[in-house]
Amino acid sequence: MQELITRAKELLADGTVSRVLGWKKGDMGWDPEPAYFEKEEDLKDFVYNPFCGANLSKYLIAAGKLPGTTLVFLKPCDTYSFNQLTKEHRVKREKTYIIGVGCHGTLKAEKVLSAGIKGIEDAAIEGDTLKVKTLYGEKEMPLMDALLERCQVCKGKTHVVFDELIGAEEGEEAGPGGLAGNRFAKVEELEAMPPKERFAFWQEQLSKCIRCNACRNVCPACSCLKCVFDGNQFDSSQKANADTFEEQMFHIIRAYHVAGRCTDCGECSRVCPEGIPLQLLNRKFIKDINTFYGEYQAGADTESRAPLTDFTFEDVEPGIVSERGGGR
Repeated sequence: MQELITRAKELLADGTVSRVLGWKKGDMGWDPEPAYFEKEEDLKDFVYNPFCGANLSKYLIAAGKLPGTTLVFLKPCDTYSFNQLTKEHRVKREKTYIIGVGCHGTLKAEKVLSAGIKGIEDAAIEGDTLKVKTLYGEKEMPLMDALLERCQVCKGKTHVVFDELIGAEEGEEAGPGGLAGNRFAKVEELEAMPPKERFAFWQEQLSKCIRCNACRNVCPACSCLKCVFDGNQFDSSQKANADTFEEQMFHIIRAYHVAGRCTDCGECSRVCPEGIPLQLLNRKFIKDINTFYGEYQAGADTESRAPLTDFTFEDVEPGIVSERGGGR
């Protein structure tokens, strides 16, 4: 972490950047939050540890309205979102200085706390072991038991865009513990369910929604200047499960809106206070796009056209959905 702070101070001092976008210490040792640092002395509150889960790409949209260049620290998975936002002209590459930081997985605080580890101050990953510094001494637990689900099936440790790397090496591919995993395994489990059972699963999950809009607000792919759900028509701006539309359609419509653009960053699931597996819903769309149009990773580059905004003679016919019957 000290190397990141030192480099940030250098770039601020020589005028390369006007501000730093990173994470600052929260009230507890497991709740760092995104923050801008305007001065060198402000960096005393900077922190980077395995609890720093926030994808900082989305916060660069606001920075784009400010003068000068913004330094941002991006984990490998975050760089896909940055590329996607660049492609959609929501952030400007020339106004951003990217330091790619090494990542061995992001922790889900609730998992660590449920393991009986209290008084958390900091954490470090050593191989397959998580070592947690607490008020009561150092505690240990298996890393895989503490990771966010997205990190258990990591896309890889390669930064697809950066100006320099600190704590990472160009071309790294393996996920946490060297395991990349099958990120569509749980999607396939749901696909194997009878339609009524699958519908009941999602009805139970989506009925938990309190319409706090945390998933929408943090999602890099949710970048409309005016969201349809903020309108007064159909009472869709109501932040409560007033009827079946709220329970069953809000997240489904949102998933359709980001289809082909979702980078699978998992922010939606990370911030959901009700623990709804929203990333699983988005992964279903990603899996179908890969099946129908060929392998595609949103944000892997800034030049390619997404399958749903492009046409080739090899594209599947629209009737393929109805032919699959109960596949959805």
